[in-house]
Amino acid sequence: MVPSRAARSAPPTTIRRLSTYYRVLGALHAEGRANASSRALAQLTGFTAAQVRRDLTYFGTFGKRGVGYAVAPLRRRLAAILGIDRGWRVALIGVGNLGRALLAYQGFGAQGFTVAAAFDNDPRMVGAAVGGQTVLPVERLARAVREQRIDMVVVTVPAAAAQPVVDRAVAAGVRAVLNFAPAKLQVPDHVELAHVDLAVELEYLAYCLSR
Repeated sequence: MVPSRAARSAPPTTIRRLSTYYRVLGALHAEGRANASSRALAQLTGFTAAQVRRDLTYFGTFGKRGVGYAVAPLRRRLAAILGIDRGWRVALIGVGNLGRALLAYQGFGAQGFTVAAAFDNDPRMVGAAVGGQTVLPVERLARAVREQRIDMVVVTVPAAAAQPVVDRAVAAGVRAVLNFAPAKLQVPDHVELAHVDLAVELEYLAYCLSR
């Protein structure tokens, strides 16, 4: 399906809220709820009912006045919009403390993500079994991307190593990077890049608490 002009123009914050709606709808579906109003979704997400309706309007017409949204169909539609109704293969680069924790996380599969490979350049880590993966040397990345059909990489290496690692992944054909390293990275326009900086989030919370 070709996305509508409105869908293509949806701001990133709206896309991120769709993930929240998707999870809330999953919980409602597990409870056996057939329908949910925008007000109910607002109460469960912390957003306003108007925000819920506005976000969904970017992608089509959902729900009926007086009835609300059909939970299961809307959840399936959001999965398609987010692209998690298909399988995505992910590699993790950097099997330190954070990398090991991510490899141990069991929730990726339920969201359509398969961790297909893990890499590190520490000889003490290479060959070790971590989270169901045998850690490979970073030099094997290009071959693994081809053979394992890897779409995305998660980068949890030190800042100084992040750009060279990402350059290697992009050259191998990876199309998306989730970066946990505290470094500003450069990627070509055809590659999607997202940053997760835990220190920045903690600093934001510290700011909120200090006010």
